[in-house]
Amino acid sequence: MIQLPEDRRPPMTPQLALRVTVVGSFALVMFAIIFFRLWFLQVLSGDQYVKAATINRVRDVAVAAPRGEILSSNGTVLVGSTKALEVQISSPELPHSAGGQAVVFRRLAHVLGMSPKPIKCSVTSYLNGQRIVTTYRLAAIPCDVKQQLTALPYADVDIKEANKYVQYYLAERQQQFRGVEVAQIYIPSYPQGTLAAQLVGTVGRITGTEIKQSTYRGIDPNAVIGQSGLEGEYDRYLRGTDGSEKVQIDALGQPTRNLQTNPPIPGHNLALSLDANLQRVGQQALAASIASNPNADAGSFVAMNPQNGQIYAMGSYPTFNPSIFTKPISEATYKNLTNPNGGDPLLNRAIQSAGPTGSTFKPITATAALESGAWNINDTFDDTGQYCFSGQCRHNAGNAVDGALNLVNAIRVSSDDFFYHLGVLTNADPTKHPNGGPLDQWARAYGIGRPTGIDLPGEAAGTLPSPRWRTSRNRLEQQCDDATGPFRYTNGQHTSSVKHKGYHRSPKHSPGGCGIADGTNRPWSVGDNENLAVGQGDVQATPLQLAVAYSALENNGKIVTPHLGLNVQTADGTVLQQIDPPPARHIEINSLYRDTILQGLRDAASQAGGTSADVMGTFPEQVYGKTGTAQYTKQPDYAWYACFVPSWATNKPIMVVVHVERGGFGDVAAAPVARQILSQWFFGKPGAFKAGASATL
Repeated sequence: MIQLPEDRRPPMTPQLALRVTVVGSFALVMFAIIFFRLWFLQVLSGDQYVKAATINRVRDVAVAAPRGEILSSNGTVLVGSTKALEVQISSPELPHSAGGQAVVFRRLAHVLGMSPKPIKCSVTSYLNGQRIVTTYRLAAIPCDVKQQLTALPYADVDIKEANKYVQYYLAERQQQFRGVEVAQIYIPSYPQGTLAAQLVGTVGRITGTEIKQSTYRGIDPNAVIGQSGLEGEYDRYLRGTDGSEKVQIDALGQPTRNLQTNPPIPGHNLALSLDANLQRVGQQALAASIASNPNADAGSFVAMNPQNGQIYAMGSYPTFNPSIFTKPISEATYKNLTNPNGGDPLLNRAIQSAGPTGSTFKPITATAALESGAWNINDTFDDTGQYCFSGQCRHNAGNAVDGALNLVNAIRVSSDDFFYHLGVLTNADPTKHPNGGPLDQWARAYGIGRPTGIDLPGEAAGTLPSPRWRTSRNRLEQQCDDATGPFRYTNGQHTSSVKHKGYHRSPKHSPGGCGIADGTNRPWSVGDNENLAVGQGDVQATPLQLAVAYSALENNGKIVTPHLGLNVQTADGTVLQQIDPPPARHIEINSLYRDTILQGLRDAASQAGGTSADVMGTFPEQVYGKTGTAQYTKQPDYAWYACFVPSWATNKPIMVVVHVERGGFGDVAAAPVARQILSQWFFGKPGAFKAGASATL
């Protein structure tokens, strides 16, 4: 018989049993209370609770519209847009106390991986037109808030691009991140990198100054608009219309339902006349020329249709990658991009950099001399290597002696002495002709010293010197030297509304100290006209102005309006609007005179002794071209080359101007770039870089 083990557990005492009964009863009562409360909230009062939670939290959510694309002539996307999520701060929804805001900022910095440590924070504001920069010690996020709200007090503040996980995290903890939201935005994309960077331009949040302009009346302060280049010029087409939603938000920050939806309207696409391959070759050729020249450091080029002004390519060096502007950039970075000592990459030198053109100006001088009767196509000039007038002698580059020259040969060999003589012959009495003589008249007609009207913002007008212009400069110089007139000082403060880059700012100067004029207060002289005749002195022209002038020789007097825009179209390619601006004007050039000048340009590019014949002489197409070497005070010479293959020699005419700053002779630094552009245009490949050796100005 098996004996079971004895149960030796001690019996429960009455006191212990009482305690268990009391604790158990209390726990049961508490559970019942909690259960009843939850049942009351969810079953009896659920509708009212949710209603209260949502009605009190109805948010207007902006829905961004994608900008239209910018396309090359064959449909290559130069600028597109991609969806992204952006963490933003809505200032009115932040905690009201500084301490509460600081907590939100610290939490957000941790989530976004941003430093909470204070840094130097520069905030720019304006008072009565004066720029004021105030420096604070703030962490990155409060610095962004301070900077952006100072510029646009009612706009949301962009903090950082995010992903969906950050979006979910912040939405689930909305009470901890009051005023923080994640919005869907569109970020510009640049599939071609730096290609045509200065042309396509940049976009950015509208500024406090812009939002006050009539152009943007009624626009949302959070709107993204074109800020430069084609993005700015055609913003009204490229910028879509943002939409909005009224959304109920639950206690966790999640939308429960849409109360009202206003869908966004995408922007239209902009098709350009720009040839992407030609643009790429032009940029590469220009960069190669600058890299091979020890003094050259910048330049530009233009390639366009001389018949209608369509721009095939336009480049400027140095350049930049426009994607840098898809995120906020520091003031230091922006200064580097606009610093002349660093090449000023944002500058589009083809339309914004003006200067003496050197001998490329000579066809304009030839037109003025022939049309005024000061010279005849059969007249000759004996070039002895030196030209003297009124006690002042000038000479050719390298003291070259070219002998007896008619106009055709003078253009071919680019005789300075010949054109100095034409400058003397076309001068006029400044007291009777304050706007200048025939040379000023024809230069103005060709477009020198006036904007071309291209569809890009910020075009420089340049300068066409004349007696009236010189008088005005002398007057300004005198007033600046004496600190009078618009240069008057009050209590040590400059009160001038006239802004001149680089002028001195001390109250008084020695004569010419302001740099507006030379300080001699001299009137217009024949020497001024001599300088103008060879593209030197005070004349300031852009590469595009020169391209328009030479196009008028090719197309028999039509001053085209250059343009990059070809048409505005929908996303499916339906053309909504053609872009084809009419010519600015027409100038009448005697056909015999025009033919004479054209022959000189053809010989200069193809015949022995021609200033660019060693570069263009073997080119399979008919090139009409002229070198230019502009002299700058205390700087190496600037290289120019202007050429075209005309409509009577091809079914695809093209006009090319190249400008290389501090590049030396035009045949050495500029003409080789033009040849590679022409080669790409006609044969689909740039060919070898062929530098010239002509040392003619």
